[in-house]
Amino acid sequence: MGTARGWLVGIVAAAGVVALVAVGAGVAGARTGGARHAGPQAAASGPASATWAPPPANATFDYQIGEAYQSAAGVRVVSRDHDASPARGLYNICYVNGYQSQSEAAGWWKAKHSDLLLHHNGSLVVDGDWNEILLDVGTAAKRAALAQIVGAWIDECAAKGFQGLEIDNFDSYTRSQGLLSAGDALAYAALLTTHAHARGLAVAQKNTVELAARARTAVGFDFAIAEECANYDECDGYTSAYGNHVIVVEYDAAHFRKACQGYGASLSIVRRDRDVSAPGSSTYVYRSC
Repeated sequence: MGTARGWLVGIVAAAGVVALVAVGAGVAGARTGGARHAGPQAAASGPASATWAPPPANATFDYQIGEAYQSAAGVRVVSRDHDASPARGLYNICYVNGYQSQSEAAGWWKAKHSDLLLHHNGSLVVDGDWNEILLDVGTAAKRAALAQIVGAWIDECAAKGFQGLEIDNFDSYTRSQGLLSAGDALAYAALLTTHAHARGLAVAQKNTVELAARARTAVGFDFAIAEECANYDECDGYTSAYGNHVIVVEYDAAHFRKACQGYGASLSIVRRDRDVSAPGSSTYVYRSC
């Protein structure tokens, strides 16, 4: 989902890059390790003391990836852009656009990393809904290079005190004109997830229900953020993989009611406006159940 989200640039430490490349190669090949179960765990690489835990199940949630603001009383979990600061006293999820460029960052990507942008017949492949260029995750070398850039954002999330990570556009391969595969998306997700776990961050699968079962085991995602799963009758696909560790975001009243009626006793469910705007905006909508 595209919004007016910020962007940062950086490089991760060389040791972290080596770990990222090794994990990505494993998933792209024949990685068959068992599922990582939700709850505090030791990181697969990095400091032995690194642990992470998903957000509490069925906790009141607020989706603030468009603009950070003071949450309503009772909110326990919030997702904010990685440019923002975490909310005091809450479980904070850090949003990064890991598979596509931000529209406002397109110039930087073209100038600095044009080779990491997806091209087809000499033209950039663009997500027309959000005017975002797809990142090229189609080879192990490019996935490793992209993981250096996005890994720096993840490092910043951890340094600020976020506890979770939301990596958007996991489904970019479906908009790639056949140039990218689900396997490419999974291999890249494994790089980022291992890096995040080493920094003590739980990681969400964002949308893409058709990969939920595979992603839970091959990538090691800890929970899911599912936009419009009631609208598309996909919620069961997420709960079968993640149990009650699913956050549902609906954008219209009818499907919000449907989600609450079907899953309100077990899942975190929120209705937001599609601009994910802040209070005071004419488009602002927030409801929870």
